[in-house]
Amino acid sequence: MQTTKVDVNKQIQIAVKTGKVSFGIKEAVDAARFAKAKLLIMASNCPEPHKSDIIQYAKQSDLPLYNYQGSSVDLGSACLKPFVVSVLTIREPGDSEILRLAAR
Repeated sequence: MQTTKVDVNKQIQIAVKTGKVSFGIKEAVDAARFAKAKLLIMASNCPEPHKSDIIQYAKQSDLPLYNYQGSSVDLGSACLKPFVVSVLTIREPGDSEILRLAAR
């Protein structure tokens, strides 16, 4: 199946520290609509109807979307932020291997 396991939280932390990322639903919708990102990471409890919009726009833009297994609180913690993060937009991965999630 998959040969190497990517530590999602570790790669998110590296991307946040060394890459170009943005947090939140509004940024993710814009990125998905205009294909301005390399990857979107969506928390399991991302609220509707935003979740549906992001999924639809990501498909239209052929933008990879990774469904994070944890909640927005967990994703915020993975980003080392003191707030919830429903969607993380990866514009540049920096030193991380986060884009390998897109191939899963």
